[in-house]
Amino acid sequence: MSAETQILEKLEKIEREVKEIREHMVDIDSIMTEDDYEALLQYRKEKEEGKLISHEQLKKESGL
Repeated sequence: MSAETQILEKLEKIEREVKEIREHMVDIDSIMTEDDYEALLQYRKEKEEGKLISHEQLKKESGL
């Protein structure tokens, strides 16, 4: 087996391994931290209490 053939086989193996790793990676942006969770709970509470306004309403009230 020539050196070129060995290199190509190793590269193909590395490509397969990288593909497998990518398939099992976790998207870091999809992980919710404790602070994120607390902020979400606060948002839900404020929404339920009617304390939130829309972006359009905020612009209107700000004169924008």
